[in-house]
Amino acid sequence: MGNMSELPSRYETYPVADWAPLRAATPLTLDEAELDELLGINERLDLDEVTEVYLPLSRLLNLHVAATQQLSEVTATFIGALHQPVPYVIGIAGSVAVGKSTIARVLQALLAHWPNSPRVDLITTDGFLFPNAELEARNLMHRKGFPESYDQAALIAFLAQVKSGAPNATTPVYSHTVYDIVDGATNVVSNPDVLIVEGLNVLQTGSVRRPDGTTPAPQVFVSDFFDFSIYVDAEEQHIESWYVERFLALRDTVFQDPESFFRRYGDLSTEEAIIEAQGIWRAINGPNLHNNIAPTKERADLILGKGADHRVEQVKLRKR
Repeated sequence: MGNMSELPSRYETYPVADWAPLRAATPLTLDEAELDELLGINERLDLDEVTEVYLPLSRLLNLHVAATQQLSEVTATFIGALHQPVPYVIGIAGSVAVGKSTIARVLQALLAHWPNSPRVDLITTDGFLFPNAELEARNLMHRKGFPESYDQAALIAFLAQVKSGAPNATTPVYSHTVYDIVDGATNVVSNPDVLIVEGLNVLQTGSVRRPDGTTPAPQVFVSDFFDFSIYVDAEEQHIESWYVERFLALRDTVFQDPESFFRRYGDLSTEEAIIEAQGIWRAINGPNLHNNIAPTKERADLILGKGADHRVEQVKLRKR
């Protein structure tokens, strides 16, 4: 049996210089001030990169959305039913600190400015983490962010509602300040044209075994509801460096808030904060990347490959 690594690549690779012209005549609809509002803490993204990387991607996604809607109309005509479009769902996966949240917000803004003015909603899977009390009861607080720390059943039920065309579907609200689910708070997704779902493990599949060791089948995975998926990639040494930089930025901002779950880190010296961040990476974020996130990379329709400077250097698009 052949080695999997010897199989032909399913991706066409585009250096940014070759990818950028694929924007065609797509106009840039963001200005510097709008882009600044979309950036996460310690993120580096300028309008040149938006033009070269994310405008072509928004054009590709817009074409995919239009094609999917047309196919839906064909199916409705075939079965003699009234065409009722359902949201086009885009999944964005990648490690902590790789920049996927900013990418999700930028794509949301770009897609919403297309001439047909689609309604584009964005959710993160943080809202589907189990509350801290539940994680503590399951002895999982040290595994927060790992697949088992999410209420997968609730996330799948939400996506099933979205894909069924339900007029309203709700998600819990997560606070990064208190590091927990906000009791009683919800976000409402009201049948948008496009829904972006961003999270660490959204491309993961896996077998959940019964107590007797058997595996129930069939199983449903989060990615089953995606029409298009994106993985944000970089060398681990770069991601760890970005994580440490972000930790230092948070120490000087969010961690200063008396309500912050991580207030204890707010008074660390720079040297102490670096040591703490590196320890968290090696104990939690690194193992999660190795074991759960990175193995899902080649399940994505498109891979954005970042270099040490946080800029996308190449785009891999799955051949169809």
